[in-house]
Amino acid sequence: MKKGFTLLEMVFVLTVISILFLLTIPNIQKALDIVSTKACEAQVKVVDAAILQYRLLYDEDANSISDLINEGLLSEKQGECSNHKSIEISDGVAYVS
Repeated sequence: MKKGFTLLEMVFVLTVISILFLLTIPNIQKALDIVSTKACEAQVKVVDAAILQYRLLYDEDANSISDLINEGLLSEKQGECSNHKSIEISDGVAYVS
């Protein structure tokens, strides 16, 4: 008697693996969206902290992200979120635009 899998067994296993894969893809995408949103919120908090540092150093509010970058309080990469949304400053508070 020969050892091995029949064609029917292989099709069944591949079908089960495909179904499991299709069920996990939407969950992975939702998780990535949540992570991206949370990362952007954290980045806004970093910019808010830099605004506070600027206010303490110069006794005035920063007008833009470039003010914070020029003073060395933020790096170029910290001026926007990881999902490429820009961070703006209005009335001394950072927000995502």
